[in-house]
Amino acid sequence: MSGLAEKLYLTGDLSDEELRALITSDEQEEAETLRRRADEVRRKYYGDKVFLRGLIEISSYCKNDCLYCGIRRSNKDADRYRLSREDILACCENGYGLGFRTFVMQGGEDSFFTDDYMVSIISEIRSRFPDCAITLSLGERSRESYKRMKEAGADRYLLRHEAASEELYSKLHPAELSLRNRKECLFTLRELGYQVGAGFMVGAPFQTVDDLIADLRFLQELKPHMIGIGPFIPHHSTPFADEKGGTLELTLRLLGILRLMFPEVLLPATTALGTIAPNGRELGLMTGCNVVMPNLSPVRVRKKYDLYDNKICTGEEAAECRGCLQRRIESAGYTVASERGDHFSIHN
Repeated sequence: MSGLAEKLYLTGDLSDEELRALITSDEQEEAETLRRRADEVRRKYYGDKVFLRGLIEISSYCKNDCLYCGIRRSNKDADRYRLSREDILACCENGYGLGFRTFVMQGGEDSFFTDDYMVSIISEIRSRFPDCAITLSLGERSRESYKRMKEAGADRYLLRHEAASEELYSKLHPAELSLRNRKECLFTLRELGYQVGAGFMVGAPFQTVDDLIADLRFLQELKPHMIGIGPFIPHHSTPFADEKGGTLELTLRLLGILRLMFPEVLLPATTALGTIAPNGRELGLMTGCNVVMPNLSPVRVRKKYDLYDNKICTGEEAAECRGCLQRRIESAGYTVASERGDHFSIHN
């Protein structure tokens, strides 16, 4: 089976059987070829640049009850909060001073953040920081909602599809959530002109290799600008508390595969990757990743945005977090880029 990483590098795709063999391989030589080729491809399109996205976690309230998530509505132990308008703008101000040129407003599906409220905040950020990209990650909303926020100045939207297989999706989510609606939201966002991010968990309960191949095939159909994947990490107050987490090896394997299948994509080395291994994010960067999303949220709320156990960077000031990340990024052989960091196709 040796040589599949090289074949993927040369052709950009493999058959399902070949993907299955590459995903399950434990050959070190194959893993190293995949890593090396993934790094080569990211350097071809983005050089050694790593783009920083300032993450602002605006709310830990969520109306959904996803079985893997620490802020699911039936977790009575969750410590809920909402950032005020002033908080959010202060995070942007702080982030701008630290060199961030993308702000990501992320939160649970919280009806407090109505379209009117979001439009007004987005418009203000757009007028105060005209050279910055505004990214939203607020779950499933109506077409009209997405449209209004786009018109107010939002540039990008992150919405992980979580699982492209109907069967797996239904095992991870409550009955009122549907994969069909999730996918519809993603295609709507694309159609409205957002730079779109999708993605999935690696090593989720019940996940099979066929499910991972389904994820890759769905991403080929969607053609997102950004793909966010990270290992599944159990949370103690969810039905999956005792499940095994996703592994570093499999996550890195899939990151390499994604970079070769989607050469121009923006690919984050996620916080979850840094949570399961002290050098996880550096290894991600060396396997094709070119985005890191440090936390700009006020320190007082960081532990409350508790999606999974042992999340890193919950106690540091944004400036400390940024300084520490810059050193880590440079130690891995890359440079921090103080720019919006759009998808390659936007300016080419």
